[in-house]
This record gives sequence, structure tokens and C-alpha cells, in this order.
Amino acid sequence: MSKKLLLISFVVSLGGFLFGFDAGIISGVMSYVGPEFDLTDAQIGWVVSAPSWAAMIAMILSGRLSDGLGRKNMLLLVALLYSVSALLSAYATNYEMLSLARMIGGLAFGSALILAPMYIAEISTAENRGTLVSIQQLNIVLGFFAAFLSNYFFNKYNGPEYLFLNDENVWRWMLGVELFPALLYFLMLLIIPQSPRWLYTQNKFIEAKEVLSQIHGKQRAEKEISSIEKRIENEKGLSEVKWTDILKPSFRFILIVGLAVGILQQITGINAIYFYATSIFKQTGIGTDAAFSSGILLSTVTLVFTCIAMYLIDRVGRRPLMLVGTAGIAISLLLCSFGFSQASYKLTLQDISQFKFENSQNLIPFAGKIYENDVIFKEKMKTSLGSRTYNKNDGILLEAATKINATLVLAGILGFIACFAFSLGPVMWVLLSELYPIKYRGIAIGIIAFVNSFISSAVQLIFPWELSNLGNYMTFFIFGAIAVAGFFVLLKILPETKGKSLEELGITLIK
Repeated sequence: MSKKLLLISFVVSLGGFLFGFDAGIISGVMSYVGPEFDLTDAQIGWVVSAPSWAAMIAMILSGRLSDGLGRKNMLLLVALLYSVSALLSAYATNYEMLSLARMIGGLAFGSALILAPMYIAEISTAENRGTLVSIQQLNIVLGFFAAFLSNYFFNKYNGPEYLFLNDENVWRWMLGVELFPALLYFLMLLIIPQSPRWLYTQNKFIEAKEVLSQIHGKQRAEKEISSIEKRIENEKGLSEVKWTDILKPSFRFILIVGLAVGILQQITGINAIYFYATSIFKQTGIGTDAAFSSGILLSTVTLVFTCIAMYLIDRVGRRPLMLVGTAGIAISLLLCSFGFSQASYKLTLQDISQFKFENSQNLIPFAGKIYENDVIFKEKMKTSLGSRTYNKNDGILLEAATKINATLVLAGILGFIACFAFSLGPVMWVLLSELYPIKYRGIAIGIIAFVNSFISSAVQLIFPWELSNLGNYMTFFIFGAIAVAGFFVLLKILPETKGKSLEELGITLIK
């Protein structure tokens, strides 16, 4: 693998870093924005999920647009959208403006998540394609790590003893720092070439051959050129690609596989964990400060297991990683569910006397009462204090009242994150970049990513409602049960794509 190929793959997938940064940042931001704008559960769900709803549009269109405009040009537009989103988010004056700013960011990451795997698959070889496409997932994880670390320090240095940070502006700084990596991404994209396989579709054969030679060296480039030209020869005489082509009987199997993997990746709740990490850790009663620091642990585990996936994916294969990972996800989520089911909640008079927030004395009638259900306990607290005061101090309340095996729940969450990081996270994008011939790739990946983003958006939108109305135990049980069903679906239908060129896969999987 040449250093140039590795560098180009890393630069292209920096859009994933910005996605991870945005997703990780919002988990800390909502601890301040919720009380600041006095948001309801539905409004919190919308602010968090707004980018994913916008990403749905970008995902279904960006692949097709890049077929005409080029992968590189579309990625440059993505970098600009990230920059605009960061600025508008930092200066948001109300709920509506913040939602709009985050939707612009959603257009950016929706496009980036589609275009980067396509581009990388089109410049890589069969031997290293899985590892290189997985760099996007590594960048997403690095983005999460940077975001949780940033949130931790902003939260740590927020207070009256510091010069400029307070509850009213700390979240603006959290959101605004994304501008710097967005601008860096734009500048670095200027140095990469157009996709050589895309250049072939534009009949720019000489330029395509030059790019392949620069990336792989003359000898390997000749092999890649031969493979591409053979595929082009086989496709001569075929009609222009249409949206409905993906519904043809010959595509049925790979469409079902792509949809199954795309749905399962999000419906097991990964973005609920990432986007609401701080809130979820508060539910264990570890407190607000510990909840922020636990996000760093979460992202560190993700980083380690993503690196493991990158090492194994071209050695072990896609199918084994997916099956082992999905089984681990199911077990971990059910472990979380069990841990939350054993929790109880009780405030003492001593606890209440130490609270410094408004209306804390309203809690005295509840002193000594034991609640076995987190939904009932939180509803009592919210009714007594008012939603704004409760949302601002829920970490303090839950830390005082919760009796739970927090280690068990934390082990379940980290187990889920670890298993996702070496299976559904990176492997899905590798599979999608491999399953479909280049002529249909933009359309097919766009459709599947649209469905993937829809599921992600729905999960993020309803998650606050689930916690408030179904409770921690039932919410995680539902995710775990879905993961169990998903394991058996993958066991039956998932093919292995390791070690074959894109052109070979196009012949063997399309009948």
C-alpha cells in the first residue's frame, strides 16, 4: 500500500471526523441548550436528530450528483457546508435557528458518509479496500473522541471562577470550534485527485491512467486499468442508468443485503448512545461531571476496536466480523436492560438539604420514598421542580437518588460500543462500496443510505420520549431484542466480499 494512497484515503474520510465531532458535541451541548431554551422532550429530540433528517436528502441525491459533478467537487461542497453549519450553530438565538443550522450540517455529513467510501473504493485495490474504506469509520471515531474531550474541558472550565465561560455561552463554544476542522478539511481536499474510475465514466481515459499510476505505481496501475476496461467492455450497449434499475430482479439479492445491513446499523440504537451519551450516563447516577468524563472512555473504546476492525477486515473477512459483532451487541444491550431493571430511586432529607437549586424544598414530601421505576421518579421530580429546573439539575438529582449497579450498565454500554466498532460501524460502509457495480453505485448506495439515515433520525427523535415514557430498562430491552433478530437475518443472507475486485463482485453478485 503506497503512502500516497493512504494519505488520500485519510483526507477524503475527514468528513467522517466532522460527523463524529458533531455527533459527540451535541450530547454535551444539550445539557445546556435544553434548559437555556426550555425545550420539551420532542424539541430536544428534534435538535439532536435534525441533521439526520437533512442527511436523508443528501444521501439519496449526493451519490447521483457526484456521478455527474465528480466525487472531489462534491466533497469540497461538503466542507463548506460544515463550516456554515458551525458558525450558524454557535450564533443561534433560538430553537428554530439552531435546528436550521444543524440541518445544514446534516446535508454535509449525509453527503460525506456516502461519497468518501465510494471514492476510496474507487482508488483502492481488492487487497486493501476494506482497510482503506474503514478509515472513514476511524475518522468518525476520532471525531467522537475529540468532541467528548472538548466537551469535558469546556464543562470543566465553565463557572464563575473562570473569565468567559458560563451556562449561557459554553454551548456556543462547544459548537463553534467545529469551524476549524471544517476549514482544514476544505484546504486538504484541494490536494487530492479526481476518482480514476469516475474519470473513466467521463471518458477521460488518459487522466484516469495518470492518476492510477501516481497512486499505485506503473505496474499495479496497469492491472487496475485492465480490470476497469474489461468491465467497461462488458457494459457496452447497456442503456443509461435509471433510478428504477435498482429494483430489477437481478439486483434483488444485493438490494436486500444492503437494506438489511443499513437498517440494522441504526435500529439497534448506536446514535442514541452517541448523541445522548451524557444523558444516558446521568441515568446511572454517576453525576454530571462523571457523565462528561465517561464520554471520553466511550470514545476511547470505540477508537481501539475500530483499529482492531481495520486490522482484521481484509484478513478475517466481512461476514465473521459482522456476525460476531452483532451477537455481542445483542448481549450488551440486554445486559444494560437488566442493570437498569434492578435500579431504585430514593432521596433523603439530607440529600434535599444539600441541593442549591431553585424550589429544592418542594422535594421534601418525597424524602424517604423508594421508587422502583425511573419513569415515575423522574416525573415526580419534574412536576415538583418544573421542567426547566429539573432538566438543568437532573444529573445532581439522579446522582443522589439512584441505587444501581452502575458498573454493570457501563460494561453493557461499552460492550455495545466495542462490538459496533468492529462490525456494523465500519463493515457496513465497506460492504456498500463493494456490493454494487460502479454504474449503479451512486443510486444504490444513495437509496440504502437514505433508509439508514431515516432509521437513525427516528431513533434519535424518539429516544428522549422513550426514556421519559418507557424508562431505561424497556428502552434498552427493545434495542437488544432487535439486535437478536438482526443476527439471525445476517446469518442467513450476508455474503463474503473479501479479496475480490469491484469488477469481479459486479459479475458474481449481479445475475
